[in-house]
Amino acid sequence: MLQTTLTIKVFDNTNKPDTKERQAIIDFLFDNLEDYGDPKYQIGQAVAYALEEKGSLGGFLLVSYCIAEGVTAEPEISGAVVINKTGMADYIPDNILVYIATHKGQRGKGIGKTLLKKAIELAEGDIALHVEPRNPAKQLYERLGFTNKYLEMRYKKEV
Repeated sequence: MLQTTLTIKVFDNTNKPDTKERQAIIDFLFDNLEDYGDPKYQIGQAVAYALEEKGSLGGFLLVSYCIAEGVTAEPEISGAVVINKTGMADYIPDNILVYIATHKGQRGKGIGKTLLKKAIELAEGDIALHVEPRNPAKQLYERLGFTNKYLEMRYKKEV
């Protein structure tokens, strides 16, 4: 059995992924968020925001790779997180966890937990996230200390 190592890259406004890696992150999130995801262009907007582009407040991306010992192939993404700064620390959390996903074939191995702990460590201030009640990841969030303080309601304007 091959020994694997989990490595995590941190991207922000001073360390941005190149075009190919950025697209790989967006594609990964789109493919692995499944029922809980958004269109690629929206994922791309959240990534751009985290990288402090287009006048945003920034945030960061975490991307994990499982690297098998002795294997020389380019490592594939095993997980990713997108954190955006809100700029509203006086009345809502400083950060919002916009996306977190692990590779469909790597779930249940602690990658999501490792990424979430790293995001908590790196974020300056509190973190909010939205999770659907039926999402199995909800239990992980609760185990790591996230609480459900509010019921979110949205009004969507027809255009």
